[in-house]
Amino acid sequence: MKSLIISPKSKEELKFVESLLNKLGVATKALTEEEIEDAGLSLLMKDVDRSKKVSKEVIMKKLKA
Repeated sequence: MKSLIISPKSKEELKFVESLLNKLGVATKALTEEEIEDAGLSLLMKDVDRSKKVSKEVIMKKLKA
């Protein structure tokens, strides 16, 4: 099943959309900003090219820079 992410412009709009969806019998869940960032990172990680390998030394050099 697919999901929708809706970003209301105000608290009032959020309350309106939540109440409308509840009246329609659609389950809702408000996400924190951290949860939204985690979801975005997860989507980016899915699209990463995993065919190339990088050595630990190269990674450590990048982290130290």
